[in-house]
Amino acid sequence: MRAARYYGQHDIRVEQVAEPQVKEPDDVLVEVAYCGICGTDLHEYSVGPIVTPVAPHPLTGATLPQILGHEFSARVAAVGAAVRDVAVGDRVSIMPAIVCGRCRYCRRGQGHLCVRFACTGLSAETGGLAEYALVKEYQVAKLPDEVSDVEGAVIEPAAVAAYGVERAGVTGGDIVLVAGAGPIGILSAMYARAVGASTVIISEPNKNRSALAASLDIGPVVDPATGELDELVAELTDGDGVDLAVECSGSTPGLASCVRQTRKRASIVQTGLHTQPATLDAMALSEKDLTLYGSWCWRMTDWPRIIRMVASGAYPVGKAVTAQISLDDVVTKGFDTLVDPQGDQLKVLVRSGS
Repeated sequence: MRAARYYGQHDIRVEQVAEPQVKEPDDVLVEVAYCGICGTDLHEYSVGPIVTPVAPHPLTGATLPQILGHEFSARVAAVGAAVRDVAVGDRVSIMPAIVCGRCRYCRRGQGHLCVRFACTGLSAETGGLAEYALVKEYQVAKLPDEVSDVEGAVIEPAAVAAYGVERAGVTGGDIVLVAGAGPIGILSAMYARAVGASTVIISEPNKNRSALAASLDIGPVVDPATGELDELVAELTDGDGVDLAVECSGSTPGLASCVRQTRKRASIVQTGLHTQPATLDAMALSEKDLTLYGSWCWRMTDWPRIIRMVASGAYPVGKAVTAQISLDDVVTKGFDTLVDPQGDQLKVLVRSGS
């Protein structure tokens, strides 16, 4: 089969590799429909290896080169003898976490914090940027007819966004600021609206991304560099500040903006990943009695819930998809386009089949 394998910084090759086979009773072989290119993938491509293993992973044994892709939808092609939840032909979305099930975090139901955490498409035998992938039964969630394969490939980043917004404690009627209009920022804004935020402000300096965000009609989109954000927040909150902020840019200016624009005793969640240490006005954090949350991945059990929200129309995640490309074009029209600071795409999905 064909697969996009990551060897190191700026080195992804579409190659022929052996098709994975069902080996264990709980294995599920899936034929990939669509796979998204994630910000984590882009970090690996630009400055990695970071989380892709250069030595055998302690849980999976995987090492570079790694088939990338952890945001994907698929159709079940074969199952192990013990599999009960899905059958051949079922359409599914993949929850990519691979966990030990034994550490204190797994036993607390916090598998996303597993001390030996691995991930399909980052530190495993297979990934979604290929024609087939091999996963475990606990990693697959069936898609109803109301959810398309395209939407199914966006469930993973949608779950990331949902977890971050919930970490910050969103309440119906809140005024929410989302800093950064990348895929996670857009999905965070969508989720905040879906669960009852009265107004969602999106802050984004990139003109192309601002235009894309504005076209989705989630809420006002402003450029933080112009002073427009200060004026809008002051107008909407009588100078008080927003009720919570979701930092999705992974940048020091984005985080500083969230601290500045929130009201006293508000919450901020850091959802965007920083590849370099950030600076923070800790005095402002104290003076305003703010709560700053970290956010890592998602709840592993969230797939059915997020899928139901998408099926109902409340969480229109498919609107974040701006391009669909072939596996052969994954570097030129996928990674290279998305790492361009002035790029004009938001979420790019790769069709792994012909």
